Amino acid sequence: MKFESNPIEEHGEAPLADDGRLEAAVLEWTRRAQRAAPHLTAEDGKNSCFVACLGVWDSDAVKSAQLGEILALVQAQGDRVVGHATYRLSQPNPRTFIGRGTYENLVEQATECGADLLVLDAELSPSQTRNLEEATGLAVCDREAVILNVFLRHARTRRARIQVEIAHLEYLRPRIRGVGLVMDQQAGGVMGGRGPGETQSELMSRQIDGRLAELRREFERISRSSRTQRQGRSQSKRIVLVGYTNAGKTTLMNALTEAGLSAKDMPFETLDTTSRSLSRYGGDVLLSDTVGFIRRLPERLFASFESTLAEAREASLLALVVDVSDPEWRFHLTTTHALLDKLGAGDVARLYVFNKLDRVPATPSSEELQDLCGPHEFALVSGHDADGMQRLKEKLLQSVRKDQRRVRLFVPYAATSALTTIYGRCRVLSAEPEELGMRFELEGDPLVVAAVMHSLEDEQS
Repeated sequence: MKFESNPIEEHGEAPLADDGRLEAAVLEWTRRAQRAAPHLTAEDGKNSCFVACLGVWDSDAVKSAQLGEILALVQAQGDRVVGHATYRLSQPNPRTFIGRGTYENLVEQATECGADLLVLDAELSPSQTRNLEEATGLAVCDREAVILNVFLRHARTRRARIQVEIAHLEYLRPRIRGVGLVMDQQAGGVMGGRGPGETQSELMSRQIDGRLAELRREFERISRSSRTQRQGRSQSKRIVLVGYTNAGKTTLMNALTEAGLSAKDMPFETLDTTSRSLSRYGGDVLLSDTVGFIRRLPERLFASFESTLAEAREASLLALVVDVSDPEWRFHLTTTHALLDKLGAGDVARLYVFNKLDRVPATPSSEELQDLCGPHEFALVSGHDADGMQRLKEKLLQSVRKDQRRVRLFVPYAATSALTTIYGRCRVLSAEPEELGMRFELEGDPLVVAAVMHSLEDEQS
């Protein structure tokens, strides 16, 4: 289990904890995860993980899908899966989450596979993690820690890296009692004062709180800047790609806009919102790619990335992408609906995009899809079909241009503000140069067209 709390290169307003003690604790946490692995090779530095998938399943297909998801997450965090097992668990043990017979069986299997890290597809409390590590002799990692590590590997921008570090430290804070062997050794009191002073764990908690305060202040500053940017795009129609992680949103983004974004086949490859113009007429329609959803998304991560997903609330249209080649795509759709409602984007207009059609042996019927989509339209596509992508692009543009206003007007060359708005926010259907200005036929949002005409009236008066 790799935890990192390194200085963020792109800003200097969130300093390291005093004397590097916080970083030393995080390093000790990493060493603890490797303590049981003297055989761990230095070739790749990967943990050898044995994965336990826990739950109560209605069918083997559901169980297989859940197991496949946690295996993909472990691989996405950069570790090696050497074995896995599934266990039916309806009532967690309050002390170790799983019963004695189960964890003894897990230790036996993990030892045979040469594993040094036991991954449980469940959210463990700090005490359950400590108790289970003491009982098994293995380092233990829960689902939330795995997802945090995946986010850590894929965070590239300053905003995403700050969000991930905040979530990491919030996760680490209640668990510092288990870091190292001397965390409860007391530090000396103040000279001439009373009392023995604070323990190492208390000192570490205070340092983490200070680091979190610095990061939150920096994040709020960046969030204000992002809100300003979104307000600057308020006159553009915005289409936002949303959906379950690994549904193919970034592949569609690249095919529709030639964005050139990384689109590897792994969970949470995209963490940062990226926007590109979808229209060849300028910035009148923007397409945005966002972080993917997942079942049982940890609450602290949802809170950290809620501002990033504000794009969904402010969208003109949600392009809800579904991977129909996944056996659990219907459940993924249900999860996406629930998270959109939680985000406050449940009432935003949407177009369903059923993706990866080239991988589906039997295409779902139009009747079934329409029942799932309700009053909304849908499209069946493959990100590798150029003709299909062109049809999807036209469908998306038509969906947000239903209320467009078409006008013909003359714009003097001196009316630079109006010209900037026309070329940046409207579809220029024709432009004829004349001696004193340009005569346009254009199409645009009624509010944008009205603003242009109002600007021209002010110029003339």
